[in-house]
Amino acid sequence: MAGFPATSAVLFSLLLLLPSLFTLISAASSSAALLRHRPLRGGSLCEQLIIPAGYLCSEHIVQTKDGFLLAIQRVSSPSAKLGLRRGRPVLLQHGLFMAGDAWFINTKEQSLGFILADRGFDVWVGNVRGTRWSHGHISLKTRSKAFWDWSWEELALYDLAGMIEYIYQTAGSKVFIVGHSQGTIMSFTAFSQPEIVKMVEAAALLCPISYLGHVSSPFVLRMVDMYLDRMILAMGIHQLNFHSEIGVQILDSVCDGHLDCSDLLASITGGNCCLNISRIDYFLEYEPHPSSAKNLNHLFQMIRKGTFARYDYGMLKNLRLYGSFKPPAFDLSLIPESLPLWMAYGGNDELADATDFQRTLKELPCKKELLYLEKYGHVDVLLSVTAKEDVYDHMIEFLSSWGKSSSI
Repeated sequence: MAGFPATSAVLFSLLLLLPSLFTLISAASSSAALLRHRPLRGGSLCEQLIIPAGYLCSEHIVQTKDGFLLAIQRVSSPSAKLGLRRGRPVLLQHGLFMAGDAWFINTKEQSLGFILADRGFDVWVGNVRGTRWSHGHISLKTRSKAFWDWSWEELALYDLAGMIEYIYQTAGSKVFIVGHSQGTIMSFTAFSQPEIVKMVEAAALLCPISYLGHVSSPFVLRMVDMYLDRMILAMGIHQLNFHSEIGVQILDSVCDGHLDCSDLLASITGGNCCLNISRIDYFLEYEPHPSSAKNLNHLFQMIRKGTFARYDYGMLKNLRLYGSFKPPAFDLSLIPESLPLWMAYGGNDELADATDFQRTLKELPCKKELLYLEKYGHVDVLLSVTAKEDVYDHMIEFLSSWGKSSSI
């Protein structure tokens, strides 16, 4: 395949993949079948996960500058019923193919959303465009190509920016940001924008990513080598929903005869040392959420090129949009030196690789506190049986050290 021109490689791989994509695969063929026809829960996030646990929860809608309607939830501990003053606002920003439920699907004692509320924080839960909790667009239909014409760049500059501004105005103070995985690349991008970062008090980032050139996940690397992202777009698939039949078939086609996907999560993220196995079925009742094919394409561009840059449309469109043949890079040095950052990363994480992270650290000018978790993988930070003791207690100590949030 290496000898093919890029376009020929895509077409060749597409011909190989078409039979798998358009033939129904037995439900027992791989662990991806766990997603097939699994019923998804209805109702709002507050109704499904938070209020039943005994916490106060209210639903809010944020309209982005490009017209998307995002759901965010505001969560308080039961003690808030006593009229106690709300603490400092903290926004929890989920990762790729996840949504705000990710912060609440471990046990109540080990879920960050509940822990922060119990510690008195004013907890806000972000959900980006395209996730099942959010509410579509002011004019675009969800089945249209235009609705899915975005990547993590728009998630950073429109979704995260809009949520931060809404919380900043509503709570009347600067906001703490907690991000995981894709939520961290969104954060790095947003923090490089002066009009956004001025509303941020400090940030805690789990499994941070900006560069992806050393991703070692066999599942992801196989998709990259297959040019799966380009094939999906060439086929006119713009929404990636792995709870759909076509989505499950895509997963099966990647595994079939090439990878051992008996543990699908581990084949994608790398080994996770400390998962609460009893919560996996519960996890799959909510995850994965949809994302866009363009978003996957953008991330795979970064893996292939080793860059942290805007979306690559090809030379001619790049020249028209950016004024250059190559997409401009995002500059981590633009993040203010005064912004406090706390970051946790794992030694077994095959998506947020330590080599890429070291490159990120060298380019960040701001003050940084680091927590290295030798045995942790990419999902342990959410679903570990000891997440509170290993990760969250250290994070909360960092957030608390910044005293009272700055008022508007």
